[in-house]
Amino acid sequence: MADKPDRASKTEPATDKKVHDALERGNVPVSREVAIFAFMIGLLVIMAFFLNAGALKTTLALARLLDQASAWRLHNGADFVALSYALLTAIVPLFIPIFVILIGTGVGASISQNAPRLVLERIRPDLSRISPMEGWHRLFGFRGQTEFLKSLAKFLAISLVIYALLQEDKGQFTNAMFVEPEAIPNLIAGIATRLIAGIAIATLLLVTADLVWSRVHWRQELRMTRQEVKDELKQIEGDPLMKARMRSLALDRRRRSMIAAVAQATLVVANPTHYAIALRYVREDGGAPRVLAKGKDIIALRIRQVAEEHNIPIIEDKALARSMYDSVEVDRMIPPEFYRAVAELIHFLQKHEPRRGVAN
Repeated sequence: MADKPDRASKTEPATDKKVHDALERGNVPVSREVAIFAFMIGLLVIMAFFLNAGALKTTLALARLLDQASAWRLHNGADFVALSYALLTAIVPLFIPIFVILIGTGVGASISQNAPRLVLERIRPDLSRISPMEGWHRLFGFRGQTEFLKSLAKFLAISLVIYALLQEDKGQFTNAMFVEPEAIPNLIAGIATRLIAGIAIATLLLVTADLVWSRVHWRQELRMTRQEVKDELKQIEGDPLMKARMRSLALDRRRRSMIAAVAQATLVVANPTHYAIALRYVREDGGAPRVLAKGKDIIALRIRQVAEEHNIPIIEDKALARSMYDSVEVDRMIPPEFYRAVAELIHFLQKHEPRRGVAN
């Protein structure tokens, strides 16, 4: 089995195909800090807008149940179900908005980082996830060390914020002994809200840095070696050697077909050895003479050879053959600038070889 390329050998940035394949496999850049930050924002929203009112409603509902405790009987299963339903009716309204907000912030944190996509490969069993060696690498590798440093930085920042806020609020803890019991929950909720808000603000810089780093690190992990880039290019465009071979075979087929068509020519215009153009003219077909074949050097010699085998006239005209070779296309009529010169050659053949005619 070939060794995996090391980090130093991956000098090339990931190609678009490599990035696309990674996204399709569910390998996307994800910042855990963004999810944690979104969770804290969700807690702030809950404590600021829902907790006090929801807790008050739940407390009143439970108080009414307790006041009517003597009316509840637990003689059978139906009585137990009725009591459970009453308790759930009192408690669930408090937790529904909490769950909705926390789930919403979690989904929002995920969508804000990457577009949602269904990746079945992510839930496919993978033995590497329970491999001790892979686990050791994840814990003590580059990624594990980075996560440890981030956690340490976050712990220090949160500790400092909590210490500063508690020092500022220590007077409220002392005064709590002298306030009415009903005010203690609001006091605790206010202090908790300030703590969470302070932690969220303190970790905002860390979240931003982690979001950028997760994408940079993801790109670095996708970097490729030069050989991988070459192999991918071959996979996309085909092996250059094979493509060259296919082009060569196609050119050879066209060349053989062209040489075979020389047998139907009316005449061949040639430079003694370098150029040869085979023309066919049939008066009944109308139009200008058509180019059946052209070539130079070895191909020109082959055209002359076939023409001689089929008794096709070969007219040597160096200037005409050279200029026609650069201007005409196979299986096309000659350009208008050659009409006069070719017509004179055809007339010459008709005059000196009347039995041949102009069509072979």
